[in-house]
Amino acid sequence: MTPFKVAHSAADDWAHAAKACADGLGPAPVKANLGFVYVTDALAEDLGSILTYLRRKTGIEHWVGGVGMGICADAEEYFDRPAVAVMAADLPEDGFAVIPTISKGTDELSAGHREWIARVSPRFGIVHVDPGNPDGLGLIEDLALATSGFLVGGLTSSRVEGQHVAEQVTGGGLSGILFAPEVEVATGLSQGCTPVAPSHLISDCVDNVVLGLDGRRALDVFKEDVGDLLARDLDRVAGYIHAAIPIEGSDTGDYMVRNLVGIDPVRGWLAVGGEIRPGDRVMFVRRDPESAEADLLAMLEKLKRRLAGPPRGALYISCVARGPNMFGEEGREMALIRAGLGAVPLVGFYAGGEISNNRLYAYTGVLVLFL
Repeated sequence: MTPFKVAHSAADDWAHAAKACADGLGPAPVKANLGFVYVTDALAEDLGSILTYLRRKTGIEHWVGGVGMGICADAEEYFDRPAVAVMAADLPEDGFAVIPTISKGTDELSAGHREWIARVSPRFGIVHVDPGNPDGLGLIEDLALATSGFLVGGLTSSRVEGQHVAEQVTGGGLSGILFAPEVEVATGLSQGCTPVAPSHLISDCVDNVVLGLDGRRALDVFKEDVGDLLARDLDRVAGYIHAAIPIEGSDTGDYMVRNLVGIDPVRGWLAVGGEIRPGDRVMFVRRDPESAEADLLAMLEKLKRRLAGPPRGALYISCVARGPNMFGEEGREMALIRAGLGAVPLVGFYAGGEISNNRLYAYTGVLVLFL
C-alpha cells in the first residue's frame, strides 16, 4: 500500500506557506483523493485561501482539517507562528465520506450522507468540534450513535475565531470524516497523568462541588491522597494535581481528567471542572513531564505490538497544554513518537479538548494510524 505524503512549512504569510506545502508534496500520488490540512491560528483568517490554493495545485478534491494554536507534522511542532501542515492520502473512492458541519444534530445530515452511512456502516471517524458550540459533546454522542462508530478528534483551538475544513471552510459545530470498515486503523490514547491513589465514591456533591468522599470530608481524603508536603501548601496543587473520572467498565483503567477549579479549606469542599453526581467515583492524578513521557512511550509500545507492518500515515491530536508546555521544548513530543514508531508520515494539531472513543478528554494525546 502507498504511504501517505506529508509536507509542512512556516512562513510569514499564507501564500508562501501554502506554496511550500504544495511543492513539498511534489506530484501527489496518482490515486491521492483525500487531504488533511491544519494551520496555526495565525493563519485562521486565510484558511479559505490556503484550501483553494492546495486544491488547485494538488488536484486533491476532498479535504478535512482545522485550526490549532499549535500544529505538528513529522518531527516538527509549530506554535505561535504562521504554519501549515498537509497530508495526502490514497483511500478507496467509496471508503470515506466528509461530514459537513452539524450544529444541532445528525438530522442535519444530507440524504446522501444518511444513505452512505446506512449502506457502508462506518465504524470509525475523525471529527473537529467548535468549542463555541455548547452542545459539542452531545453532537459527538449523536454522531457516534447514528453510526455505531468509534470517533476521535478534538476541539479546535484558536485565539481568534476557530474554523474547520470539511470540503470547505466551516465551523460552529461538528465536522469531520467517516471511514468505511475497509479503511483499517489503529488508535492509542496517552493520558499523560499518573494516579496518586485509588478512586473514591462521591458520597455528597452539589453541581460540580464535591462535599464528601467515602462518607468523609472531601478535602480530608484529598490531603491524604496527595501527601503531607502538598497538603501543607495547597497553592502548589494548581496545575499539578487534577481530578479524574474513571470510565465504568474500562478494562484498561481509562479515565477522564478534569481540572480542580477550587478548594474551600474551611468547609473542606473541592470544585471539579466537569459534571459529577453522587455515586460517581473520582480519583486524583499527578500531571508532570515525567508521567506524560512515560505514558506516551507506553502507549506507543502497545500500538507497535498490534501492527503487522509500517503504517501508511498517522494523525495526532494533542492537548494545547502538552507540546512544549509539557515536554519542555518544541518538537520533543514528536521526537518521542518518532522514537517509538519510526518515520511514519504524520500531521495533527493541538486541541482544546481531545476526543477518543466518543468521549471528551483533557491533557491527552490521541494517535490514529492508517494501516
